[in-house]
Amino acid sequence: MTAVTVLGLGEAGRLYALGLAEAGADVRGYDPFTDARSAGIRQFDSPTEALAAAELAISLVGAGAAGSVAEQVLPLLTPGAVFADFNTSGPDSKAGLAEVAARHGVPFVDVAVMAPVPRAGSRTPLLVSGPAADRFAALMESLGAPVQTVPGPAGAAAGRKLLRSVFMKGLAGLVLECSAAGQAAGAEEWLLAEIAGELGPEGPALVARLIQGSHTHAVRRAHEVEDSLAYLGTLGTPAWMTEGTLRWLSALAADS
Repeated sequence: MTAVTVLGLGEAGRLYALGLAEAGADVRGYDPFTDARSAGIRQFDSPTEALAAAELAISLVGAGAAGSVAEQVLPLLTPGAVFADFNTSGPDSKAGLAEVAARHGVPFVDVAVMAPVPRAGSRTPLLVSGPAADRFAALMESLGAPVQTVPGPAGAAAGRKLLRSVFMKGLAGLVLECSAAGQAAGAEEWLLAEIAGELGPEGPALVARLIQGSHTHAVRRAHEVEDSLAYLGTLGTPAWMTEGTLRWLSALAADS
């Protein structure tokens, strides 16, 4: 039985903890700010207890806390345990975490979560890179998670996710702009139906999800687009559409 510790028990952390336990893992959880015991998660009050005998530690604490949490828990891991950073951030941030893990002698993997976790829980597609990518893939695939490894160091998977975000968040920004313009013109329902038709059989559900998701997760998605903008800057490519996407999400975040 694979021993897994989930650090951070927000929505995504809870879904991973429950899904991996159902798949046969021995799952422990730790989060000093939230109590997930009522959801059926075996949660501990200290990271030392939570990480005891863990083969895999999953960090789902948010990009802002990823560094400080890594510094706290890496010395507590048993020899050979893998530390997997699932938080969305840029390639440089992931590379920095990998350096911290290397100083502690801990195998590190950069994990990019490629779809909203509420849709498929622990079976959400993952893109991974870094020194422990193959070992992580073997552990997670044995628990039913689809994993694709990316050649290269930690940060390679994060970069690919940000490239995809340029499109997906940009598509959401375009739909939001069309929705606002359609509403002002008295043609919102017609315009959104036209867009949905162009997107194929799942178009109506996708349009609805883009609009609702942008409103619900505006703050987090704005941060992700900021990371995408920064990455495009390092690539030296234009980011005109992404700049507009950030304006839309920042406006929604300010209203939330």
